[in-house]
Amino acid sequence: MEIKRAHSLNWQKEGPMPYYEREEQLMNIFLQRNTVTMDELAELMFVSKPTLRRDLIKLEQKGLILRSHGTASLVKTSPNALNPFTLREQEQNQAKSIIAHKAVKYIKDGYTIMLDASTSAYHIVPLLADLRNILVITSSAKTAFLLGQMNIPNICTGGQMINCSFSYVGNDALRTISQYNADIVFFSCLGLASNGQITDKSVEENQIRRAMLHRSRKKILLCDSNKLGKTYLHNLCHVSDIDEVLCDAPLPQFPEKEF
Repeated sequence: MEIKRAHSLNWQKEGPMPYYEREEQLMNIFLQRNTVTMDELAELMFVSKPTLRRDLIKLEQKGLILRSHGTASLVKTSPNALNPFTLREQEQNQAKSIIAHKAVKYIKDGYTIMLDASTSAYHIVPLLADLRNILVITSSAKTAFLLGQMNIPNICTGGQMINCSFSYVGNDALRTISQYNADIVFFSCLGLASNGQITDKSVEENQIRRAMLHRSRKKILLCDSNKLGKTYLHNLCHVSDIDEVLCDAPLPQFPEKEF
């Protein structure tokens, strides 16, 4: 599979790429190739081998890759392990884009919107540019940063950060959410089970989502099709508890909620 090189001529003129951007480029390469040699990475990234070696050590310390004899390989995570935002951000991009374009049709000028820390919700942000007088409340540091860059008013919950996902959780985040009411919330999950249960690996992030659901008038799940039929550790709610499920493929029929 051909991989586009990470650098353009502009990067060489403007100076070296910062680490966080190199990390995203590296993870994109690993997702496409799984195992890559140091020589290949150095050529693709336009960086020196000492710099590349330091970057790979950081990724290995995060549990994302394994290094061995001049090669590096993507780590296969267990079903209930938390996946880093940089990894999730590269997955199902086309599906998330389709869902984001569906989602923005539900938003009107003047709305207060809640977004969880999912990459699916993050994909909505670039589509908010033409809306007027909106306010976004989010538990994602990365989403808040992008909103700020776009000059969109926003409130970030703060709290204890889950470093791998840039997601704020805990009592401080819950306290912030409890102070506001929203017109609509967009949230995601890792699995939408065949019985209609919306599930995820992270109990802490589900607590934040539950608080957002409680404070929002309209509740919309963003769920790309590869999550259908999958069940994870923690149940958030049932599809009958929300208003819409937006997906890039037709949804199956879900049974009624079991009590």
